[in-house]
Formats: sequence, C-alpha cells, structure tokens
Amino acid sequence: MLASKFYISTLKEAPSEAELISHKLMIRAGFIKRLGSGLYSWMPLGLKVLRKIEAIVRTEMNQVGAVELLMPAIQPSELWEETGRWELFGPQMLKIKDRHDRNFCFGPTHEEVITDIARKEINSYKQLPINFYQIQMKFRDEIRPRFGVMRAREFLMKDAYSFHASKTSLQETYDAIYQAYTNIFNKIGLQFRAVKADTGAIGGDGSHEFHVLADSGEDAIAYSSVSNYAANIELAEAILQDDKRPDAKESMVKFDTPKQTTCDDVAKLIGVSIQKTVKTIALINQTNEVNEFFLVLIRGDHELNEVKLTKVKGFENFRFATEEEVKDHLKCPPGFIGPVGVKSSIKIMADKSVGILSDFVCGANEPKLHLRGVNFVRDVSEPILYADLRKVVEGDVSPDNQGTLQICRGIEVGHIFQLGNKYSKAMKAEYLDENGQTQTLEMGCYGIGVSRIVAAAIEQSHDDKGIVFPINIAPFEVVIAPIGYDKSNEVKASAHKIYDALRAIGVDVLLDDRGERPGIMFAEMELIGIPYRVVIGDRNLKEGKVEFQGRLDQESKLVDEYQIVKEIKSLIAS
Repeated sequence: MLASKFYISTLKEAPSEAELISHKLMIRAGFIKRLGSGLYSWMPLGLKVLRKIEAIVRTEMNQVGAVELLMPAIQPSELWEETGRWELFGPQMLKIKDRHDRNFCFGPTHEEVITDIARKEINSYKQLPINFYQIQMKFRDEIRPRFGVMRAREFLMKDAYSFHASKTSLQETYDAIYQAYTNIFNKIGLQFRAVKADTGAIGGDGSHEFHVLADSGEDAIAYSSVSNYAANIELAEAILQDDKRPDAKESMVKFDTPKQTTCDDVAKLIGVSIQKTVKTIALINQTNEVNEFFLVLIRGDHELNEVKLTKVKGFENFRFATEEEVKDHLKCPPGFIGPVGVKSSIKIMADKSVGILSDFVCGANEPKLHLRGVNFVRDVSEPILYADLRKVVEGDVSPDNQGTLQICRGIEVGHIFQLGNKYSKAMKAEYLDENGQTQTLEMGCYGIGVSRIVAAAIEQSHDDKGIVFPINIAPFEVVIAPIGYDKSNEVKASAHKIYDALRAIGVDVLLDDRGERPGIMFAEMELIGIPYRVVIGDRNLKEGKVEFQGRLDQESKLVDEYQIVKEIKSLIAS
C-alpha cells in the first residue's frame, strides 16, 4: 500500500478523557475516532488490525469444525422472555420498540437466537454434534463506558454455540475450543493465561476465561507458583492450612475506639495483629419480595468475595445494607458493628478463616466501642454457616496443594462455557435419540472479544514511542521510509523496487511516498507500531546499502540492497 493512497491520521496528543494507554495510543495513531459515549468508528489502520485478528480467529474455528453463520443483531423480546433473561439481564440490554410497539433488543449475546435455530433445525442425534459461530457487532449499554474499545458499548465479538447429545460430547468440543483459543492467542503473539472462572449471567456449569496479562487489567488472576493452576480471583478457593480453633485465653472486654472504624486502625490502637480482628458486614437478602437483614463475618485482613456469596444457596440476591438499615437493626452506625448480642432472628454466617479464631476483636454494636477477647460459643453463638467467602491473597496455599498463590492482573479477551441444558430446556430445544426418544440438547458457548484484543495487545506491549504490535496483527508488517523520495530518482526507484518485491512474496508492506521529513516519518511509523522499517537514502545507496531496523531494536543496521527482501522474508517466516 502506498501511504499517499491510504488514510493515515495521527495526533501528537490524546484527548483528555483517554485514561488507559491503549485508548490514548489508538486515538493518537488514528485507529479509532469517537462518535459518542462508548461508540467508535474504526478507521482504516485500526480496521486492518481488526481484520487480521478476525482472520486468525476464523482459521482456528474452521480448523475445529465450527460452521460460520450470521444472526440478526436485533432480537425479539419473546425469545428472551422464554429463558427469563428479558428482565434478568439487566440495564445493560438496550431495549427498543418498532413501529408496531413490539419489544426488541440490540443483541448483547445470542444464546436465545441460536437455540431458536437449533430447535427448528435439529431433529435427530445424527445431526449432532454441531458448532456454529459468527463474528458480529454486539451492544451492551455500559453504565460508564470508558477505556476506549476496552469497555465500549458497541464491540466486535466472535461467539460460538455448540449442540450435543451428551455431556461427554460437550466436553470434547469444549476441550477442542480451549485448544483453539490457545492457538489463537499464541498466533496473535500475546502473553496470556487461561483461568477457571465464574459463569456469571450466561450461566451453565464449567467455565474458563482467557486473560491477556497486563498491569492495567481490570481482573485479578490467582495462579500457583509451581503448578499450572490458575483462576479468576473471584473463583479461586481459599484453603485453610489449619482447621483447629485454639482454646480461649482472654475474657471479653469492651474498649473505646473514638475514631477507629476499620480493622486496621483498631488493631493498631491496641497493638494486635489485624489477623486477630473480624469485620462484620451487614447485608440484605432479597427473597420473595422480603428484605432479610443478615451478617457476614470476614477476617480483618481479608475481603468479602461477592461472587462466592452468591453461590451460597438462598443468598443469590443479596445487596449491602444501607446505613439506615444498619442503625435500624443494630442501633449502631457502621464501623462499630459486630456479632455479639444481636437478635436471634438475625442470621450470621462466616468465612472459614473466622471459624478458627479465638480471642478475636470485633465491633461492640455501640458507637465508638469495640470488643476484644471474643470467642464463639462462650460470647456469641456459632454462625449458621461457615463457608469460603473471601478473596484469596498472595501467599495462600494453591487449591491444588502445589505451591502458593501469586496474583497478577489480566484483561479478559475470551470466555468459554459449558451451558448444559439451561437454554435448551427453557426453550424446548430437543432431538430424537437412537431409540427414538425425545431428549434435551446439551449446549456450549464460546466467546472472544475481537475488538478488545486490539486494546489488550497494546496494553501488553508499548513504549514511550507508541504501539509495539506482534507482527501477525500489525497494520503493516514492514514500512519503507525513503529519505528524499520526491527529490531523488535513485531513492524512489529503489523504494519501489523493494516495495514490489515484498508485495510479490506476500508481505504486507507500506511505502511512505508522501515526501515527509525523516523525523516525522519515523515517529509516525513507531507510533503506529509497524514491526520492521527499511530506510532508503542517497548516501547508503551509493554503497549498495539500505538501513533496516526492528521496532524494538536500539540501533539500525546496514543491509545489502539486494539482500533486504530475503532477510525480511526470513524474519517474517520465523
């Protein structure tokens, strides 16, 4: 491609609202242009990157036997009402009406639509298994769109859905997709981890997320220091190293805490370890339109894991109690509440790590007062339930008992689910087995955030000059930067000779024929993230040489003009 025939529109500065480095660089490099909140136009350079990622995804999906189709972006409400998700999915769903006042949504995902296709098209076990996929724009009405395409309202996604006669068949396809995703991210050139994950609003049984490792990632990942274990921090199990509770040695004593409302401040005041403190969290459980007030006890140095709490039967729909609700039930402001002396009607549950504490410190349910030397049975009844309710921390024993947990940040770019029959049962998607009996289809669901990968790749690899793209997704693999293109016939001839030769062997090459000054050319191409640069100038041409430099190389090197194409071919092939 000739730069004069392409569209390159770079900026020296990013807009003030751009927070993440990927957002700043994508704007500056002219990859995207903001249309509205969470809405972006993909400009030619950005679209080239997007299409290269699509091609890698499409190749690997085809390789595992998935069949591509394309479903409508606008979906009728009736399908979502069948599964109960019309209301359950929440305000992220953009709901619209047509001229006949019928309800539709702009599809945030396509489980209902594909299940409707399956129940109409699949009749026999002989048609199974089948795996459909599409690459399509989705829309989710984020409450606060931010970080550019990382959390945009409209985004490009590859979503696949498989149908099976058995859980065994589902597991086989799930494993094949897991491997395909591994191949995809390896081909793109990303550092990533596959982690066990929560199924969330999609539902189902087994689930894995694929995270690009980056310090700016929104998700925390827990992984073993010695094994292959890895899980989203929301799902990682906290293992007790010792399940024995020491005998009580202290009497319960009330003490003043005039300004101390956190476990850390209280522990420092009386000179005890924060691990001897217990934080009491007041929550409301919403069941059958009744708001039930209850308490959860967490060790002072730990955090409540909200996802784990939703897994406790009967507590799927909880929220944090308001200050007014806390005062109404405990006659005490937040910051001083505890389990001692509460009404018997208030349920108390605790994290397992609290269950092995003795002589602990907690709120006294009186303003500006706490208790120390508190013990279960003697001072407060045992909670109704001990469960794993906390987030893991670095140094915890790995759930596979191999090594300890480390924590890193990741950007989720893929998620796969074993849905089971959640959707097929609700929508009566059935088939006849080999005995002529009606059976419910088993389903799998597999997503990749194609547009998000662009931002994630930039977050993982950039420098103070701009983007550093892996070669397989860079907008161009090589740029030819001729110095004095519009002034020297020799430079122009050499540039076009090398350009034509690279194109002939399939290299995606950009020839900057705009006659720009070297500093402007170099800065722009480094910002864009093109992996290799060939610089052609009169002085070196007289010696039969051209300059060659990789995007991360500190220095350029001189290469024989006639050898440059061969060298580039070798580098790209490797």
